[in-house]
Amino acid sequence: MISADRVLVLAPRSTDTDRDLVSAAHRRGLPVRRLHTWRVPNNLVGVRAHLYAGPLFADAMARDLDLGLLEAPEDWLAELPRELTRREITATTLAHARTLRTPVFVKPPNDKSFPARVYRDGTELPGSDAADPDTKVLVSETISFRAEFRLFCLDGVVRAASRYAVDGDLAVAPIEECARGVDALAFGADVLAASAAGLPSAIVVDVGVTDRGWAVVEANAAWASGGYASDVDALLDVVLRAGGPRREHEPRDTPFLRHAPVVRRRT
Repeated sequence: MISADRVLVLAPRSTDTDRDLVSAAHRRGLPVRRLHTWRVPNNLVGVRAHLYAGPLFADAMARDLDLGLLEAPEDWLAELPRELTRREITATTLAHARTLRTPVFVKPPNDKSFPARVYRDGTELPGSDAADPDTKVLVSETISFRAEFRLFCLDGVVRAASRYAVDGDLAVAPIEECARGVDALAFGADVLAASAAGLPSAIVVDVGVTDRGWAVVEANAAWASGGYASDVDALLDVVLRAGGPRREHEPRDTPFLRHAPVVRRRT
């Protein structure tokens, strides 16, 4: 039974995933509140809130809603053994990445502050006028994924999954309808067995198959990740844990709480 003083908060902009989450929440009797500005209404202050939204909106809401937003450590992917990544990955700063003079894949670990893609060299990355030189980034050798799968994980177990891409193009399908779906789930279980201690209790892990074998693509915050064709009821379980009241998180998740900056709220 869900308490009446608990609510799922959504951003002003609607998505396919949050509309699915609304349906799942209503089936459980969980109230849903879609905000229409970047300000927390007075009648939500003190309510036990869960959030599904993008990082910028989540950061704007975090303090007033007392949210505990779980995310992977910035260097988690770089610290994985090579047999799980199939490529060289380094955690560094944007300033250092700008000095590189070979093609590399560069991405911010936990947000969308600039596009994650293959850059011809470091000169194509955002300049100091657009991004802080000390911004943490992941630099990876380029690799091609033939199929990619999203795994929503809770307490070290894959709870929901979906294919989302084939040969780099969007190709959404339920996991049970994919020829490599069973393999994706098996590899995901191996990844969690090897690295769950370094992840929060609720997280998204993307995996894919390459010419070198199965590999981890990246980890993402469940409170900000598209569900694609994942089972929505299981998806909601992961989202509620990943973006819930700070005071309700278990001690083992404390190291994985997002340090939200003070955000200038939009109107």
